[in-house]
Amino acid sequence: MTAPDSSRPAASAESTAARAALPHINNYITEIIERDLGSGKYGSVVTRFPPEPNGYLHLGHTFASFLDFQTAVQYGGRYHLRLDDTNPEGESQEFAEGIMDDLRWLGWDWGEKVFYASDNFEQYYAYAEQLIIQGDAYVDSVNGNEMARLRGDAHTPGTPSEFRGRSVEENLELFRRMRAGEFADGAHVLRGKIDLGSANMKLRDPVLYRIKRAWHYRAGDAWCIYPMYDFQHPLQDAIEGVTHSMCSLEFVDNRAIYDWLMEKLAFAPRPHQYEFGRRSLEYTIVSKRKLRQLVNEGHVSGWDDPRMPTLRAQQRLGVRPEAVLAFASQIGVSRTNRTVDIAVYENAVRDDLNHRAPRVMAVLDPLRVMLDNLDGPRTLQVPYWPYDVVDASADGLVGLPGGERVAPEQAVRDVALTSGLFIEREDFSADPPKGYKRLTPGGTVRLRGAGIIRADGFDTDDNGNVTHIHATLLDEGAKAGGVIHWVSAENAIPAEFRLYDRLFRVSNPEGENPDDIAPEFDPEQPGHESGPVDTGFLRYLNPESLRVTHGYVEASVANDPADTRYQFERQGYFWRDPVDSRDGALVYGRIITLKDAWAGRADGGKPKPEGKRSRTEAAPGSAGGGVQPVLTPEQEMEVTRLTGLGASDGDARTVARDDVLLAFLADAKSGETFAQVASWTVNDLATLLRAGEVKIRAADLAPLATLLASGTVTSRVARDTLARAAASGEAPAALIEREGLNAGLDDTELGRIVAEILEKNPTEAEAYRGGKTALLGFFTGQVMRATRGKAEPGRVAGVLKGALDAG
Repeated sequence: MTAPDSSRPAASAESTAARAALPHINNYITEIIERDLGSGKYGSVVTRFPPEPNGYLHLGHTFASFLDFQTAVQYGGRYHLRLDDTNPEGESQEFAEGIMDDLRWLGWDWGEKVFYASDNFEQYYAYAEQLIIQGDAYVDSVNGNEMARLRGDAHTPGTPSEFRGRSVEENLELFRRMRAGEFADGAHVLRGKIDLGSANMKLRDPVLYRIKRAWHYRAGDAWCIYPMYDFQHPLQDAIEGVTHSMCSLEFVDNRAIYDWLMEKLAFAPRPHQYEFGRRSLEYTIVSKRKLRQLVNEGHVSGWDDPRMPTLRAQQRLGVRPEAVLAFASQIGVSRTNRTVDIAVYENAVRDDLNHRAPRVMAVLDPLRVMLDNLDGPRTLQVPYWPYDVVDASADGLVGLPGGERVAPEQAVRDVALTSGLFIEREDFSADPPKGYKRLTPGGTVRLRGAGIIRADGFDTDDNGNVTHIHATLLDEGAKAGGVIHWVSAENAIPAEFRLYDRLFRVSNPEGENPDDIAPEFDPEQPGHESGPVDTGFLRYLNPESLRVTHGYVEASVANDPADTRYQFERQGYFWRDPVDSRDGALVYGRIITLKDAWAGRADGGKPKPEGKRSRTEAAPGSAGGGVQPVLTPEQEMEVTRLTGLGASDGDARTVARDDVLLAFLADAKSGETFAQVASWTVNDLATLLRAGEVKIRAADLAPLATLLASGTVTSRVARDTLARAAASGEAPAALIEREGLNAGLDDTELGRIVAEILEKNPTEAEAYRGGKTALLGFFTGQVMRATRGKAEPGRVAGVLKGALDAG
């Protein structure tokens, strides 16, 4: 029999559909976007994801790309993919194409909106000359050490370089000669002339251009000067028409340069930069330099080694894109940096596979068993999903846990029971410890799906190792204390099994010395790409991150698709390695264990002493950024309870650590609304709850969640109402009813309001049709006010555009 195809090729329609079905993002940035659309500041939302092609994408990029792309989708806008390739060292077409492949695997489709920053070198140069002509930039000729000294420090203002007063003509001549290649690397730089006395060190005449003789993978040797990140990135945003430029918190001070350039070069409409807290992941590094070091020094087999945090490694490991997107959607956006518990990611992978992966049997460390009383082979029919298959309905089909419907015979497979078997070596003990419930001399155990056997004797080698067990298959009715898996020794398929585990044995392998500025991209500051590398993280490599065994897998897998993910009974989730598996060399890699094998361990992978916390663990109920604490067994029980009620894993873990949030949710109703109520508790009410300023109960939120889920109110109305209700104590649903915010807004009503707005503003409508398309934002704001926020901005923009174009 053939197992139902539980997976699809990587770039599948399923990943795109999963992306489209993701929940709305609600955070302080989306609040800004909604205000901008409502006021008419922008006609539509344009975002961009700007990785540098000097390495492959990793899980840290997943959060940034999700925020950039999904925000645009949510508001009916567009998103761009941009390759920020203005630093020739280390960048390559291989990395550029790899980034695009990985994003497509996640289901993102940017159409023709892919941009290479290097395509605009000429335009950047023209803007630099414009700044020189305006007196806003100059060529400096001091060396790097002297420049750093002259900048001063937090207590001392900067000192002007002797070259700061050069004339416009002299600066233009020198800059043009820099471009012509007349000077050595480092001889000159172009600096912005801003404010040497500013408290923001970024504004103390930042470097805008440098001389760098290096081959560029797209431009070749056409250029020997390259723009710095702080100069190029804002300009590229403006060139592309980006409206909301999101980046990690490390760039908050750089925003001043961003704004200065927008003002000096008079961009209108102009983009704005917004920062969010960086997300790191426990037991992982996100420094591209350190990842490259792991590859180059042979600590891993390559960028796609399944232990690496790169997306191509996760693909090879067998993780599905749906799991990665689910993880990204759970993290949440905040104004503080945070290290995410890796269990959140691992549980997202488990949750995705649990009801999709068919169960089969594989023995990883085989011990031979002979059933002495079995006359001949028997064919058993064993279910792929022993506990989850839905009964056949009137159409004669069986509903599988993942939603697929198949013929009943496809929900089971044939398994041969023969006199020769293999079981796991650890499932037999000649001298069993107390409480051992597997096979022992004279003891019984149930073979999964086959019956109960009794061990009558065993053989050993010269070293006393058990080599062979003699057993009897008992009649039904016999009793056994445990259940073990097995395979037929006569027709099972030999295979290699790769048991992957966390690459590092401590939760924070970078310690206090992370050398990357942000996971999204590396700013090109002088010396950043050539500074010393901290190698201390290597001492935390987990020597048990890969174990290889050789055993057998049941014969039913032979005809299954190569990319089928399986749950090997009691072993974990596995799939066939797409690189090393081939005829005669079947290799299965473990995607994830069935349960978190690291729960309760302190750093170093050893059991944590009772009553003590590791140095990275916060007190129960604490909140904020930093490394997330290891959960206590009681907190883990709360996570299980909360996720069982419907909360996402990320929200459940946040609540379980916080006694205030846990107490608030105590009277929340279980069911379909619980997940939304938990999300509001964590993302909207947490700060107010800790301050004792929330006057409503969690039970009051269920009706509001029902209204939101049914589409009766928009997410904007729901969140505004929630904030007002928390302050006043009035039930949110009652407030909505009293103010008429739940009145339905169908297409006819929306169309009527749009027509009324256009009729009242004929001059603006004509100007829009004449080419001033930015006025779409003006009309959107008018309609949003007329509907009291009851319509989603993306829907409003679509109806407006249709009415304007038709007129």
